[in-house]
Amino acid sequence: MNEALRRAMANTRLTDRQLADACSVDVKTVGRWITETGRVPHARHRWAICEALGEEEEVLWPAAAKKAVKVGPDREVVSVYPYRSSCPASLWRTLITRAQRELTFAGYTNYFLWLEQAQFGTALRRKAAQGCRVRFLLGSPDSSLTRSREQEEDVALTLSTRIRVTLAELEKIRSQPGIDARYSDGHAYLSVFRFDDDMIVTPLLTHRVGHDAPTLHLRRHQSDGMFDRFASHVEELWNRGAPVREGEPHGQA
Repeated sequence: MNEALRRAMANTRLTDRQLADACSVDVKTVGRWITETGRVPHARHRWAICEALGEEEEVLWPAAAKKAVKVGPDREVVSVYPYRSSCPASLWRTLITRAQRELTFAGYTNYFLWLEQAQFGTALRRKAAQGCRVRFLLGSPDSSLTRSREQEEDVALTLSTRIRVTLAELEKIRSQPGIDARYSDGHAYLSVFRFDDDMIVTPLLTHRVGHDAPTLHLRRHQSDGMFDRFASHVEELWNRGAPVREGEPHGQA
């Protein structure tokens, strides 16, 4: 019996059925997670469970968390996904919700976040009001690099259109102090999303859109490790970037 999981469900008054729905699994699977000794859900399900119950992974499955601890140079790599689209939406929600100091979205368009995260703008406004720094690093919709990448992607929903969607959404929330945006072309083939000491990194592949790109979930564990090097890259681009001014035209392609 996983007493920690059973107790967390009781504390939150979450039934087997409700947890199954939250994880998109059969209710019998939840029953096995609770009753079968040593039964550990897949990583994506553990994230969904932790989010639903408001608990830490090491509390619910201490043995699995201990086994996952690394000591080598790859210890900052939490998870690897062959596609960004296979990185669970629940992971993004959890990282956004838990961040207290910094949220940096250095994707070339950041368009998918507005589609996949419910009430994303409201969440960002709330985070900024609580003192969390919120930054967006975007490609310019009118740059020659954007036009070149549009030819590479050759999809109906162009990069410039996706950037303008993000600009339009940012326009709605930038009256809240603490939310800022800049343009940069330096991350056209590398998206970096930072949530305090967690990070999602996506190196974009030629002729592929972002959701097809391989994706890493990193967590900072050392100085000048992978996390710090990607963070420094983004800071350099931010310092060089051109401000996105409030009220800037964005409606026309």
